[in-house]
Amino acid sequence: MENSKIVIGYLIYLPIVILLTIYVSKALFKNGKTFMIDIFKGNEDIALATNRLFEVGFYLLNIGWALLVLKISYIGIMNNQTLIEILSRKIGAFSIYLGAMLFINLFLFFRGRKKSKENSYHKNNPEQINL
Repeated sequence: MENSKIVIGYLIYLPIVILLTIYVSKALFKNGKTFMIDIFKGNEDIALATNRLFEVGFYLLNIGWALLVLKISYIGIMNNQTLIEILSRKIGAFSIYLGAMLFINLFLFFRGRKKSKENSYHKNNPEQINL
């Protein structure tokens, strides 16, 4: 009986975390395309390729993490309430992790944009470079 509840837990957990990952990824990288084009100074081919590679890495990290922490272990009698509480902790923790990954990616986009702007400024104003 307990094993069947754990399998049900897996069948609930996996689609939720995969759909969350897909949703966040699509939103992030659809909007991140603008940053990439700006970072690569309008070179759309390299910007889109880089953005796509970031997206693939995002999927690999997040779905990999979701699978790594998949295990549901419980000592005692597993009832519906217990299963829901375990799933809410697991999905909640994954959502927090996914949010952190989102902000790390945003940080990287903003950092890349800032570096790109600095390089453009120094390239156009070579007398401003301090050695």
